[in-house]
Amino acid sequence: MTDELHHLTIAAAAQLIRSRKLSPVDYVDALLKRIESLDSQLNAFITVTADLARKQARQAEVEIMSGRYRGPLHGIPFALKDIYNTQGILTSGGSKVCNNNIPASDASAARMLYDAGAVLLGKLQTHEFAHGGPSFDLPWPPARNPWRLEHFTGGSSSGSGAALAAGLIPASLGSDTGGSIRGPASFCGIVGLMPTSGLVSRAGVIPNSFTFDHCGPMTRTVEDCAILLQAVAGHDPRDAGSIACEIPNYHGALNAGIKGLRIGALRHYWEEDMPAHPDLKRAMDAAIEVFTKLGARIEDCRTRPMQDSFDTKVVIAESEIYSIHYDNLKARPGDFGRDFLGRVLPACLFQSSDYVQASREHRRIIAEMQPLYQKYDVLLTAGFGPAPRLDAYKTANFWQKTNVFTPSNVTGGPSLELPAGFSNGLPLGMQVIGRPFDEVNVLRAGHAYQQATDWHTRHPQLAPGAPQPVLTPQGNEPVAAELDAATRDFVLRTAQRAGLKLNDYQAAILLETAPFALAMAERVRKPRDRAEEPALVFRFPN
Repeated sequence: MTDELHHLTIAAAAQLIRSRKLSPVDYVDALLKRIESLDSQLNAFITVTADLARKQARQAEVEIMSGRYRGPLHGIPFALKDIYNTQGILTSGGSKVCNNNIPASDASAARMLYDAGAVLLGKLQTHEFAHGGPSFDLPWPPARNPWRLEHFTGGSSSGSGAALAAGLIPASLGSDTGGSIRGPASFCGIVGLMPTSGLVSRAGVIPNSFTFDHCGPMTRTVEDCAILLQAVAGHDPRDAGSIACEIPNYHGALNAGIKGLRIGALRHYWEEDMPAHPDLKRAMDAAIEVFTKLGARIEDCRTRPMQDSFDTKVVIAESEIYSIHYDNLKARPGDFGRDFLGRVLPACLFQSSDYVQASREHRRIIAEMQPLYQKYDVLLTAGFGPAPRLDAYKTANFWQKTNVFTPSNVTGGPSLELPAGFSNGLPLGMQVIGRPFDEVNVLRAGHAYQQATDWHTRHPQLAPGAPQPVLTPQGNEPVAAELDAATRDFVLRTAQRAGLKLNDYQAAILLETAPFALAMAERVRKPRDRAEEPALVFRFPN
């Protein structure tokens, strides 16, 4: 049993713990040993909380043995992306800026898991402040993909993806602003759910974008995702964006089957807007066939081109994260990583009117989704193809390439990412997208697919003590953009007027990506009626 504990799902471990066939203390000890033997290859953890985990596991064991069983997370180990506040424990945001940040209280979602009896194993690697890509100039090296250690985990919940796929933990909470739960789920072959905006509290979580941030579960199965969501969903007055609503029994609804379920396939996402790897295209065709055999009714449908959602999201979200970190960007820009600066600095070029125009476009996109929500129970589209090498990453790609996950952040409903195949040993993913607050149908569809396939049962093979492959990052130095003298002068003067004191290297980072930001702002400046409202219009509840 001990050798197999790291492959247990939450559901299976919970059954064993409840029936007293598995000790929470033994479970925690087995996973801590696995972390100790493998994490030097993966860089998944920033902080391991071994003493706390053993203390919580002993408490869980005493409670369960005395008949005070709290539910399916009692005695279950988990870890948190290192943007979730944890009382008395480093919450670094993956950044030098917060490398001594010890919160005085816990994030609401973390506290809810404690209340459910779960056991904290530690804090997981994240891209800097849940933003940016894999940087090699931060206090902690980037997490590595367990399926091939030279390859990317996806971001920004990078440590969560690596730790789950490698069997270091059975559960994690990540965050998703533009795919940060679903990207690592796709590249690492696990399951990640971005819940509906407002369903899971963001209180006590370092913000990225007030408009688009979501907190959500990451696990190895859809069933486990439902169990974890059940524990953290619900209204929280500490989060201004939290929405009071009835919380259904997510786990209890999983096995209803999907016969007659109406599925709209957003095929243009993976065939036209962002042409997918050939293996991913084949995987999507195979997935559609599985859903059809299970009795679902599937037809192709269309929505906005992905670029529209991406432009809207980036203008809003980069403006917000720039504002969040503005004081430190002015005072200590050199303490941020190169990739973070390459994404955030160009936001100084966005005007207030750009932000409002993007918010008005945001409202349009949400409105245009309503007919699709009425016609289909869920929407289906691709995730990512095989993970690229870590050392091939380029910051400028963020501005030049759209993202298959971003449309769901803009529309705000739930989006589930789950494994759908492999390409040369690397996982492939797909998404199931739903109406706002219809996590039940999204999880039900994903669970039915997993019951009919075995992709989620496969595990990467890791050898304890094996050396970490050497990476040679190259090609991510800022490349001088072809700017005319007037535009170059405008960019540098705007940064200076914003109070940014950039050295030559930091100015080069800004100048590299400034043209993409300016072009994006231009694309959201569309003709509008003067009364057209933005998405962020305050209304009192009924």
